[in-house]
Amino acid sequence: MPDELPMFPLNAVLYPGVSLPLRVFEDRYRALVHHLLRIEDPAQRLFGSVAIREGYEVGDHGAQSLFRIGVRLQLTDVESHPDGTFDIVAVGRDRIQLDRLRTTEAYPLGEVRTLPEPRTDVPAEVVERARSTFTAYRAVVREISADPLEGELPEDPGYLSWTLAACSPLPLGERQELLEAADPTDRLMLVTDLLRAELRAMNVITSLPATEVARTRWSPN
Repeated sequence: MPDELPMFPLNAVLYPGVSLPLRVFEDRYRALVHHLLRIEDPAQRLFGSVAIREGYEVGDHGAQSLFRIGVRLQLTDVESHPDGTFDIVAVGRDRIQLDRLRTTEAYPLGEVRTLPEPRTDVPAEVVERARSTFTAYRAVVREISADPLEGELPEDPGYLSWTLAACSPLPLGERQELLEAADPTDRLMLVTDLLRAELRAMNVITSLPATEVARTRWSPN
């Protein structure tokens, strides 16, 4: 049976294990934060997000079309301001499928199903190819812009696949494709191909780094 989950659609694709800062100022999402803060157990302060296919995060019309696969997030940090707005940080927990969205409540409420990550053995050559491709990509980016990753790459293939997906400066549709990949093997193979395409583009147009051209800025709600 689907679970009910407060929803916060965004003009961005999020991934499990990745932290997201947000400025919350619209009434419906301020109501969502107030709801979460009334939950005593911080581990249960959960809400969902799916990417907006067409439309906007703010305004009367809002999102016109949503992707169905998204992420369940846990609220981890909240800073409230005198004007009633919030700065929050949330971290992705797992993938969800949105079956239905209701917008008649104080905040959007979704009927969602959990999409467990398959436990499969990822071939070592797939992991190594992904790591080496990202290392090459990272070295090029460091010469022209900021490092796309803070720290070192994780060893676990599943978390590695999410990390590389989050660090890749790709259009929204391709980022959604990574989120919907069937398992870590498929995701690592796909992100490797996409990063190799980015490297080829950067070699051709070095004055226009792909990290700046393709980056989609996370806008406030």
